[in-house]
Amino acid sequence: MTVYVPEEFTESEQQILCRYFTNLDLPVFALVNLPEVVKGALFARYSRSPRSLRRLFLDEFVGDLDISGDQNVDATIGLERAEGLYEKVFFEYGDDSVAQLGGVHLACEQASNILTKILEWGRLMSYLEQSTRYISYDERLGGRYRFFRDPEILASKLANRYVGDMDRMFDSYSALANTVTEHVRQSVRQADGVSDFVFRQATRAKALDAVRGALPAASLSNVGIYGSGQAYEHLLLRMRAHPLPEARHYADLMLGELRKVVPSFLKRVDIPERGGEWSQYISDTHEDTAVLVDELFSDQIADDSDEVTLVDFDPDGENKVIAAICYSQSHLPESQILALIDAMSAQDKTSLLLAYVGDRKNRRHRPGRAFERTDYRFDILSDYGAFRDMQRHRMLTIEWQPLTPYHGFTRPELLVEAGCGDQFDEVMERSRGLYEALGDDFRQQAPYAVSMAYRMRYVMQFNAREAMHMLELRSSPQGHPSYRRVSLEMHQQIARVAGHTAIAAAMIHMTTEAPELERLDSERRAEQRRS
Repeated sequence: MTVYVPEEFTESEQQILCRYFTNLDLPVFALVNLPEVVKGALFARYSRSPRSLRRLFLDEFVGDLDISGDQNVDATIGLERAEGLYEKVFFEYGDDSVAQLGGVHLACEQASNILTKILEWGRLMSYLEQSTRYISYDERLGGRYRFFRDPEILASKLANRYVGDMDRMFDSYSALANTVTEHVRQSVRQADGVSDFVFRQATRAKALDAVRGALPAASLSNVGIYGSGQAYEHLLLRMRAHPLPEARHYADLMLGELRKVVPSFLKRVDIPERGGEWSQYISDTHEDTAVLVDELFSDQIADDSDEVTLVDFDPDGENKVIAAICYSQSHLPESQILALIDAMSAQDKTSLLLAYVGDRKNRRHRPGRAFERTDYRFDILSDYGAFRDMQRHRMLTIEWQPLTPYHGFTRPELLVEAGCGDQFDEVMERSRGLYEALGDDFRQQAPYAVSMAYRMRYVMQFNAREAMHMLELRSSPQGHPSYRRVSLEMHQQIARVAGHTAIAAAMIHMTTEAPELERLDSERRAEQRRS
């Protein structure tokens, strides 16, 4: 049995698709022979659609494109003549910077939510992931629920239990989504001027936000990636060293498709003395460290901790930011500027900071790199759903611990209000039982069973400039309640614990009041644009 569901296309559809997609029957494929703006628009639509990228292209894009001149193009045939294009410069002379000059749009479909976090690790790539907030996950794919079916598990004595428990979890998710949707629509008044369509979309989104915690981490997602050849090389080397079989399988699929587009950039990946040794180094250091940490800490029990804890910051961070503000406008060495700032009055410091921040009319108006002079490091214990969204911020350092059911779970109050609390708890119990059944024989795959409401621990470290971007974005009215709560607490601790009140005050676009329907304003704006 294949781990993915192949798509079916008519002969005429195949004739069109083969011009622009490097294969028509695998879950990983590259986009070629299309304008960059079309590829970007496809990926943007991709994140909010339950359809595959190829089906989305046929249904919504082909009719608006002039494809008459592409009839003799066939993207499914490897581009052999590209092989020697950069050969001399890149491979023979090792000029890695050349591999930064060619980019590829790649789709990875039917990937588990565990795999999506591995795919989205690199800083210098762009990602769009199918959202659990805009589509309902009870829609079936090829007649079966959308969760990853690991071949090793399906070949074992646990196969029937794995599929059966997953099916029951999706059954419960579907029932919860319908019940909570009706509850929201009965309990929230439809405001004047809000159309029936917008109201139904916003109330459905609120219900899906509340029940997504019932979904297991095995739930399938589609990810669109854009990156340079060098970024893909690094991604593939890490994936080939990863202990999760799904990651290694997708690495092979990705390499096959990328070699049809940028073959020379990826030549080192599976050469034993180059990419082979590199991947082995990553694998060895990870395994050796894990063994030693287990020996040293396996008998320790985790202390109780808050959801968000600021564990490291610079008490002099604000003075250093103000010194950095002055540096590029001055002729003095930084050490001298810092001494002057230390002796400066609070009023003068505030004046400098206010001048640098300026009049921020919206959250996209951010001060310059002087705000990168100080950092914050947070230890976070949130539900996995919130982690999924926070992890996608790339201009920071994030590390996470294995996903287990042993840190407890979060139950949205809305579920209790809708009378679904016990049903939700049953899903959590089923998830935990399946995880423990898989644990002995399938340690790497066991997290597939863990529902997204279960909490996991991760650390995030970022500078004040990234804090402004991330916290203002993630506290916005349309944000999911779970990561809004984390973002607001981070902001409070920057001011209260670190004492960086001026930096926190510069983040004037934090949204502290939770709206009744998070997606209402966004849906209204979308309707206005459609009109």
